[in-house]
Amino acid sequence: GINPEYMGNSGGAASGILGMLEVIESDLGKNLAEGQMQEDSAAEEYVKVTQENKLAATSKEQDVKYKTKESMGLEKSLGELSSDMQSMQTELDAVVDYAKSLREKCVAKPETFAERNARRQAEIAGLKEALEILETEAAMLQKASKATHRQ
Repeated sequence: GINPEYMGNSGGAASGILGMLEVIESDLGKNLAEGQMQEDSAAEEYVKVTQENKLAATSKEQDVKYKTKESMGLEKSLGELSSDMQSMQTELDAVVDYAKSLREKCVAKPETFAERNARRQAEIAGLKEALEILETEAAMLQKASKATHRQ
């Protein structure tokens, strides 16, 4: 048969083992519950972050569309302004050229010494020539006058 002493010893050991198994089961249950809570919390966080990411992505896509549209508008404006600037520059160049030609026609330029001296020398030579002509004519008139008085 079975030894009651052995049974008593094994009963104490069995209850110790059962106690340990209950503690282990309790710990495992607690750990399982904590793990389940952490997993549920992580799943909720994942869903929340995924939603935030979707909203951020949608917002950024809208920003890209808006900025692309704005960029196209700015490029168009830039093209128009560049064209305006070119036509204004052409007009300005024409006005500057016209003003330059007017200045050349209207503004008196000072003569250089050489030009002034040459003009004076020519004037003096002309006056000397005129004087010689006048003296020659005066001498001829006097001769003609003396000749008519003698007759």
